[in-house]
Amino acid sequence: MSKLFDDLKTGLEEAIAFEKGTGKAKKTTYEISPVKPFDSEQVRIIRNNAGMTQTVLADYLGVSKKTVESWECGRNHPTGPACRLLDLLAERKEKELSFIHTV
Repeated sequence: MSKLFDDLKTGLEEAIAFEKGTGKAKKTTYEISPVKPFDSEQVRIIRNNAGMTQTVLADYLGVSKKTVESWECGRNHPTGPACRLLDLLAERKEKELSFIHTV
């Protein structure tokens, strides 16, 4: 038959063997950390450390410039996916800075 069929058949046979206790299964565990909240000052610091304007950060996050302005003024706070992306941006910058040593 096709490679797809063969792969599916093999996977199902392995799953049946595992359930019967005669086979081993590969197990992958993912840990999902809670979403970190960001206040207005943290958003501004992350943006400045990344060297971004409010417009560029807004484009990066998929929000409007007014939204970023609102976060930085404290009228509103980022939530959900925006917080995840801010966290990734902050972590990336920290990793880049960790390689810089002062002498």
